[in-house]
Amino acid sequence: MTLTTAQLAKYMDHTNLKADATEASIKQTCDEAAKFNTASVCVNSYWIPFVAEQLKASDVNPIAVVGFPLGAMATESEVFEAVTAIDQGAEEIDMVINVGELKSGHDDIVLADIQALANAVHAKGKLLKVILETCLLTKDEIVRGCELSEQAGADFVKTSTGFSTAGAKLDDVKLMRATVGDRLGVKASGGIHSKEEALAIIDAGASRLGVSATVAILTDQTDAQPAGY
Repeated sequence: MTLTTAQLAKYMDHTNLKADATEASIKQTCDEAAKFNTASVCVNSYWIPFVAEQLKASDVNPIAVVGFPLGAMATESEVFEAVTAIDQGAEEIDMVINVGELKSGHDDIVLADIQALANAVHAKGKLLKVILETCLLTKDEIVRGCELSEQAGADFVKTSTGFSTAGAKLDDVKLMRATVGDRLGVKASGGIHSKEEALAIIDAGASRLGVSATVAILTDQTDAQPAGY
């Protein structure tokens, strides 16, 4: 696939989810996103008011993660976090699926959890992505996670938090895209450090990329590969 720098930037959720992220580093993330006109800036929900203020003169959307990074949060708490973040300026919410309940085969619980978030987020006119944490799932569990996310009304399925044992894999992205077809978006995140990797993931079916190496990718500085997300 051939994309201009501007086109590639619009696939990117420029991400800063580090526990030790400072106000200065979050501002730098926002400044970089505004400079390259990325799709969004993705941060922990605490930072949404600050990010929304930083991005108010741009076309870049603030995104908050919810129940992050483990997905082992009470549904009511996730809903509160999501609604609060939206009220403070978030345009999209990336929630983490309840991985343990998915692996336990408790599909009704997983479905109800995602549905509660989808209903709350959509009531505010915003988008919901569901992070599956594919590195912890079998292929069958990835398919089931995608199917439950679609059934619950999510807008995207997403590979990874970037905080577990591995990030986005081409085969997983292909499987997710095959499962949801063109009905949902597919976001690949974690471990995407070069322009070559980004384009390959898009070719595999990703419609959005969660990356912290945005500047390196968009300037094609492939030798500048940060660790982590």
